[in-house]
This record gives sequence, C-alpha cells and structure tokens, in this order.
Amino acid sequence: MKIIDHHYTESGLQNVVISGIPVEVDDEGDEIITIPAINELHHVIALGIINHAKGMSGDELRFLRTEMGLTQSELSELVHKDKQSIGRWERGEIEINSSAEALIRRLAIEKLRLPTNAGIDELSRRSVPSAAQQSINIRRVENNNSSYELVAA
Repeated sequence: MKIIDHHYTESGLQNVVISGIPVEVDDEGDEIITIPAINELHHVIALGIINHAKGMSGDELRFLRTEMGLTQSELSELVHKDKQSIGRWERGEIEINSSAEALIRRLAIEKLRLPTNAGIDELSRRSVPSAAQQSINIRRVENNNSSYELVAA
C-alpha cells in the first residue's frame, strides 16, 4: 500500500496537507484515498488555524464559523460587527478586524473545546493581517487517543 501527502481541499481550505494517507487500488485500477474521522480532522484543522502566528484568511474564518455552527448573522452579533462585514472578511474583500479576530479565535477555543492554553493576549498578538498563506500540516497517526496530530503551527 502506498502512503501519500494529501492536499485536503475538501475542507474548503487551500492550505491543509495531511501526511500519511494510505492509497488503495480498486478493482478497476483506480487509486482511492479514504479520510477517516472527519470530525476529528476538522478539530485539528481548527486548532491549526487558532495557532497561526499571523492573521487568518477569509476561508479560514468561514471554516471556523461553520465548525462552531454559527451563521454570519450570529457571528456578527458576537463580534459587534454587521453581517456584511463578516461576508466581506470571508470573501477576502477586506482584512479581518484584528480585535474581532482575537475574539473569534477565543470563541473557537471555547466552542470547539480546542486543547490550547493561549490566552487573549497571545491570540491578540497573532491576529495581525498577513499576505502570506500559512500552511496547516497534519499527520495521520495510528494510536488509541487520536487519528490526527498537528505537525506545525
């Protein structure tokens, strides 16, 4: 069985790579990959976004918002911005407000129960807009506690 690094765009993000994904060959000779434990994987992706050293992208904001189960309207109320601002942030039309981003990171930590000790001061320092895309590297692991682990943040 072949093991590959998979560019996981199925999440709606362009910056997620999962290493250690097995490739199987079906009866017709086509290569098939299976991504197990999607909820756990998305949890690790959310942790990767929270741990970014610089500001998150619009796609990452959308990912976190949907993982938290919030609509744009609900998130806008929590960060005291209008719904249109949330949409513009998610589409990358304007930079995400740094104060709102720090709050969104904290909301994600609490709502998704992410395992991090980052306080609001650290989250605020990380919430600085950046033009560079930050990768989220995840490794597929085989142990009793989890199926995935964050490689680099």
